[in-house]
Amino acid sequence: MVAPKSWRTKLDRANNLPYAFTCQSIPCDTDAMTEFDPAPHATSDDRPADLRAGAFQGVREARRNELAEDYVELIAELIHDQGEARPVDIAARLGVKVPTVSKTLDRLAREGLITRAKYRSVFLTDDGRSLAKECRRRHEIVLRFLINLGLDPVTAERDAEGIEHHVSERTLALFSAFASRS
Repeated sequence: MVAPKSWRTKLDRANNLPYAFTCQSIPCDTDAMTEFDPAPHATSDDRPADLRAGAFQGVREARRNELAEDYVELIAELIHDQGEARPVDIAARLGVKVPTVSKTLDRLAREGLITRAKYRSVFLTDDGRSLAKECRRRHEIVLRFLINLGLDPVTAERDAEGIEHHVSERTLALFSAFASRS
């Protein structure tokens, strides 16, 4: 669907206003960020179709795995902090209803990441613990990187939660190297 012209014009104007958005509660110098660079840059249209398709497929796969990764990471955290992970606690932390958690837990059990009995706590399997540990490692690297870039810890934590699922191992290694030397 094509957006109405008036909507598109408003969006274009909003995206081109200097100092129209903020970073870390302070205005960003958007003029410096949007200076004209005469050097040609590759656009998505310049890339071969199979490369674009591969990128889109990777993003879709990351989105599919994101929920499972968030759940096992949270379950591991709850077990560490409280000694157990109950569906009601998971729901409260994620801001969702218990039936939503139950449905996702059923999926995680089918995938071999958790074990549970009705009206009992949730436990991670060896695969679940491995995944939770890997997710935590990725999260910590992205978080350290963002803080070293100058983001405040609250914004960095929120942004790291999304980025950790979509960043490649190669990029993660560069994030880690940057964060370690800063």
